[in-house]
Amino acid sequence: MTGFGRGVAEHGGVRATVDVRAVNHRFVDLKLRVPVAPALEEAMTAKIRGAIERGAITVSLFLERPRSAGVVRLEVARAVHAELTALAHELGTAEPDLALVLAQPGVIAPAEIIDPDAAVLAALDGALRQLSEMRIVEGRALTAELTLRLDELARLRGVIEALAAGVPDQLQKRLHERLARLLGDGTVDPQRLAQEVAVLADRGDITEELVRLGSHLEQARALVAGRGAAGRRLDFLVQELGRELNTIGSKSQHAEITAAVVEAKAILEKLREQVQNVE
Repeated sequence: MTGFGRGVAEHGGVRATVDVRAVNHRFVDLKLRVPVAPALEEAMTAKIRGAIERGAITVSLFLERPRSAGVVRLEVARAVHAELTALAHELGTAEPDLALVLAQPGVIAPAEIIDPDAAVLAALDGALRQLSEMRIVEGRALTAELTLRLDELARLRGVIEALAAGVPDQLQKRLHERLARLLGDGTVDPQRLAQEVAVLADRGDITEELVRLGSHLEQARALVAGRGAAGRRLDFLVQELGRELNTIGSKSQHAEITAAVVEAKAILEKLREQVQNVE
């Protein structure tokens, strides 16, 4: 599912802003645009993978650090000023000004390097929470859409099952009429006719496919209604649903069953597109 989240946190004077964008993808494709140390990058990756199981994810980071040139060491500054003043008197030059004193090595202590980890990780948590809230809203709409498609497939399965139940009688009638035309006034052997019908019916029997089709639909319903990541399992079930429909279509010589299979395949394709949005 798509989504966006932004988190802002401040710690120790460091202000971190983290943006997390997610779009549909079959697997986890993570891109970190974060100029941080490898250890912090690994910690961020672990958090993201723990929160998102599927999607193309882009993470951006902006850091604001406190502006500080450092701390003046007063004792060192006084000592340096005294030495420079004595030297100036000895050489007969002007006494040193403050800028010259501050420019001497050791007078200014480097500013403390503030670790940004706490601010960055807190901002990332906020971004992931916001992203999750957005994906939850989208997930509700997606659940309704997937349920609708599964209902349509279940209805068509029922139509195919009802049509399949009448296939043996239709085969018998059709074969009897054909044999009667071929034999003219000759009588059709009922036993022989029953054997031929049985052979044809067995070749076109789709009972097993209908049972598996129903099972796959029930499993898909359970995944859609449940919680947690289900995208990859739904991917697999969609493939299996397509496999059963293909087999039914190839076995059946019944025009209405073929039409129902074609309609079911069209719905399945819509289902397949939506499943790509499921984590």
